Amino acid sequence: MAATTMAPVEAGQRWAYGLVLAASAVALGVSGAPAPLYGIYETEWQLSPLTTTAVFAVYAVAALGAVLVSGRLSDVVGRKPVMIGAFVTMIAGLIVFLLADSVPMLLLARALHGAAVGATVVAGAAALLDLRPERGARSGQLTGVAFNVGIAITVLGTAVLAQYAPWPLRTPYVVIAVVCLIAGAGILALREPHTARSKGRITIAKPAVPQEIRADFWFAAIGVMSAWSVLGVLLSLYPSLAAAETGVHNLVFGGVVVASTALAGALAQLFATGIPARRAAILGDLGMAAALLATVPALATGQPAVVLIAGLVLGATFGLGFGGSLRHLSEVVPPHRRGETMSAYYLLAYSALALPTLAAGWAATTWGIATVFPWFIVIVAMACVSAAAIGVWGSRAAAKKAA
Repeated sequence: MAATTMAPVEAGQRWAYGLVLAASAVALGVSGAPAPLYGIYETEWQLSPLTTTAVFAVYAVAALGAVLVSGRLSDVVGRKPVMIGAFVTMIAGLIVFLLADSVPMLLLARALHGAAVGATVVAGAAALLDLRPERGARSGQLTGVAFNVGIAITVLGTAVLAQYAPWPLRTPYVVIAVVCLIAGAGILALREPHTARSKGRITIAKPAVPQEIRADFWFAAIGVMSAWSVLGVLLSLYPSLAAAETGVHNLVFGGVVVASTALAGALAQLFATGIPARRAAILGDLGMAAALLATVPALATGQPAVVLIAGLVLGATFGLGFGGSLRHLSEVVPPHRRGETMSAYYLLAYSALALPTLAAGWAATTWGIATVFPWFIVIVAMACVSAAAIGVWGSRAAAKKAA
């Protein structure tokens, strides 16, 4: 039966599923590409931490807008046109980065990338379900892995090019643009996976949560908000902080720290499928709280190896918590309420990516990142523990109801 479902869409294009996964990885890689370069921008352009985090946060705002509209848009016009438009926008953002000589141009480039990545996330996830509808849970897991791998490869590649190639603020974007062109060419060759088009107006998905899953939703949402708060600071301020604390100012070191953290998250999501979703999320939330607190003494040692190990542990717990939270919500949300529930989920997730990062940037500009970072870590760790507590309470309530 599964083969029959797959045949009309993938016949003659067995590579389509892998291509969409690869395109999603490329898109998320683009989102993290500037991370190793923020230190150069700060030094050469005399940017404050607040400006750096504002450049990062505008990406999250644009991505949120794209997430809210792209699902319905891809239902009406198809997955392929939305993904092609996203990659055109992505390349346009890289061109703006390439030509950038001011902060407004950086903001424009990040806004274009936010819109492009948000559209790719939604249309790509829908395309994977179109191609192999019988593998919904597996597709969600592989998408999370692809996202982390894409960020890891791009961040590390950007760091190496910026450190050793000429024109550090130009060469990485040229190379990434070539990769995007290759991925875009593959999408052009893709047969439209969404054959049953919807009709009607293209509207913004209205965020809402069914009453019967409110507790499960907040358990998942607080977990992802905590995780993405860490992700925002990790990609905007942490590389510079790690370099300052260890005295290793080679850009590749900061790239390795971020890339290893992302890869650890990918591996955790890949191998945690045997753990029930709620349990994985609770373990991940508690582990992330402990790992976050451990980064403070790890940085204080000034030892690059210790900082790297702390990043690996943080990445693994991040992957466990984020992946478990998303899997749990996917299991409990009613199919007919999935769109509006996921809109609410991503609204909170992208808000957590932007707002705490901006707050950390403002505080770092006022008091210094080394002073602010421990306080930020403690607050996020408390949020992680709160998410775990909600999960434990939910587990006990579910057990009593079953009894």
